[in-house]
Amino acid sequence: MKRFLLTLVLSCAALGSSLAAQPNFVMIFIDDMGWGDFSCFGNKEAKTPNIDRIASEGIRFSQFYVNSPICSPSRCALTTGQYPQRWRITSYLNNRADNEKRGVAQWLDPQATTLARLLQQKGYATGHFGKWHLGGQRDVDDAPPITAYGFDESLTNFEGMGPKLLPLTLKPGDKEPGKIWGDAERLGKPVTWMQRSEITTGFIDAAIPFIDKAASQKKPFYVNLWPDDVHGPWWPPVAKWGNNKRELYLSVLQEMDRQFGKLFEYLRANPELRDNTLVLICSDNGPEPGAGSAGPFRGSKTTLYEGGTRSPLIVWAPGLVDKGKAGVSNEKSVFAAFDLMPSMLGVAGVPVPEGVKLDGEDMSSVLLGKGEGSRAAPIFWRRPPDRKTAGPGLPERLPDLAMREGDWKFLCEYDGGLPQLYDLAKDRGETMNLAEQHPEVVKQMSEKLLAWHHSMPPDNGPALGIEIPKGKGKRKKAK
Repeated sequence: MKRFLLTLVLSCAALGSSLAAQPNFVMIFIDDMGWGDFSCFGNKEAKTPNIDRIASEGIRFSQFYVNSPICSPSRCALTTGQYPQRWRITSYLNNRADNEKRGVAQWLDPQATTLARLLQQKGYATGHFGKWHLGGQRDVDDAPPITAYGFDESLTNFEGMGPKLLPLTLKPGDKEPGKIWGDAERLGKPVTWMQRSEITTGFIDAAIPFIDKAASQKKPFYVNLWPDDVHGPWWPPVAKWGNNKRELYLSVLQEMDRQFGKLFEYLRANPELRDNTLVLICSDNGPEPGAGSAGPFRGSKTTLYEGGTRSPLIVWAPGLVDKGKAGVSNEKSVFAAFDLMPSMLGVAGVPVPEGVKLDGEDMSSVLLGKGEGSRAAPIFWRRPPDRKTAGPGLPERLPDLAMREGDWKFLCEYDGGLPQLYDLAKDRGETMNLAEQHPEVVKQMSEKLLAWHHSMPPDNGPALGIEIPKGKGKRKKAK
């Protein structure tokens, strides 16, 4: 009996040690930030010293993509490791009537396999702190809580169900702060009102005790830190106000960087966390025109050009990443946000359950600096159904579909018409359409892209498509 008890105690201790040894993850998903907005990615107008230091100690990836040029579907892909079209989330989730009009779901199906749930089932503490936008917004008040998707705790903003931080606003000349999104109080409590310019700190101040608790329990953790920043409208501290859209944006960007410094110093100061935590930082889609910068790339938020879908990825893990790769920029590896789920599972040694098919591929060796390979399969995109143009003041008619395979980028209409073909190795700004010079490439890529498109659940994009003829301001249905 004594021998049995001793064996049991040692087994439990070994299990606890094994769990504690599993890597921790912090996923930072910034809102509406352009590829070129971190100073370590080329921003000359503003400095992001805390992010830059993380990059100097980690790895930058210049050919990383998100799976949609707009918020909710991008977050869906990261969360599920699958194309967001599979879950009928192809544009930002809005009020109930607008979601129905566009043919999108009201919220992410809680039966979806999520990264948080798979890690939770393997003993991870899981927390979501920040914007959610996968259900529970406007008049959609019967969506599942964030904890229904595999999170032990959550704290969100006005676009999610559960406890939340809501913004107080203050601009130069105001004597009292204002309130916005007050109606979101009914989407979950408790509610804390705080200055919009400090809400990133609010989410960090909730995440740090969560991490402390997990560490005290010898549990590995997975934490989403998804700030409202740098999405408009922009409310920087009054003392750092700007004179125009771009200046306001840059003030918010720099303030966000300052606030993240608290989290980074916390992780560095604890050797156990520093040596066993993987931090990933990227943006959910391209920038709003006139605010953020896509760097050398064409397009912006909502477009399928590089500026809408290419995202600056930084991976920091001093104890896990190959020692010689600190400060390196990986210019070769092509992969996307839905690859992060199988990659983190790979780093954690957690298998994908039998019967679950992910669209993402395991790129864990690339994240850890042990190789510069790319995903094997192409990356496909479909535009948001309500965005045939980027906006009312931006009448350029946008492609419906896109794909990246090797160095080729191909874009076209739903029926394959109006093909655009770019060699990104020579023309990353997508300035020279080579479709007429390479008809065989157009044919092959068109067949693959249309096959993928038709394999996915449809939305109402074709019915909502619009075209603005040259020289005319009126809109008409696209053919």
